[in-house]
Amino acid sequence: MNILFLCTANKQRSRTAEELFSALDKANTYQSAGLSAKYVAKANTTLCTEEMLAWADKIYVFENAHIERIKKYTGDAFLSKILNLQIKDEYQYFQRELILLILERCSFLQNECL
Repeated sequence: MNILFLCTANKQRSRTAEELFSALDKANTYQSAGLSAKYVAKANTTLCTEEMLAWADKIYVFENAHIERIKKYTGDAFLSKILNLQIKDEYQYFQRELILLILERCSFLQNECL
C-alpha cells in the first residue's frame, strides 16, 4: 500500500510520520510532503503534487486546513483517501510527544498504518 503523510511544510509532522513508519513497516511504501509552497520553499522540503495524491492509496493529514487546501486545488477527487490525524503544529521533528501521538492516532488503523 502507498501511504502519503501531508502537513504544512513537510518539516516536522509528516516527515516524522514517514520516517517512523518506513522504519517500522517494510510492507508499505511511505512518502511525505508539504501543502504550502511558501513554507516548503522556506524549509527546502518536498511540495505535494497531484501525482503524489494519485499515487497514494491512503493520505494522512494533520489538520482540517490540510483537507481544505487539497480540496481547493483538486476538488473532491482525493477526499475518499484522506484521514485527519488531528495533530497540531506544535512539535519538533521526531519529538517524543509527536511520535507518541502519531502512534496513538494510527493505533486504530492497524491495517493501514502497520
